[in-house]
Amino acid sequence: MSDIELARTALAALKNSYSPYSGFSVGAALLAASGRVYKGCNIENASYPAGICAERAALSCAVSEGEREFIRLAVVGGRGGKVTGFCPPCGICRQTLAEFCGEKFEILLYNGAEIRKFSLGVLLPFGFGRNSLCE
Repeated sequence: MSDIELARTALAALKNSYSPYSGFSVGAALLAASGRVYKGCNIENASYPAGICAERAALSCAVSEGEREFIRLAVVGGRGGKVTGFCPPCGICRQTLAEFCGEKFEILLYNGAEIRKFSLGVLLPFGFGRNSLCE
């Protein structure tokens, strides 16, 4: 799947965002090594910590289907259900991605006109992982 196809899949996921509190919609599309693509959107909750980000929703869907290897992720977001700029994953999403993806894992940010690529290692330097656990 090409970068633009993955970004457009993230755009399709954005349409399902449930974000009545922040008004900020996010969509994500995660490409697994199997070739399958998993979509996610942000789902807010009146109890704010109970919400989930689009990136973690897509990853949760993939992992629940047995996927464990991933190639890249596209993320879009903005106000009022429209893409209004580049939308990088939050820190919790970066850390969650680090559990399954290496430093070279690609994250695509799409603003509706341009794609910017980043590695997870650039977006999450010194991430906490298995090797960080004390014995």
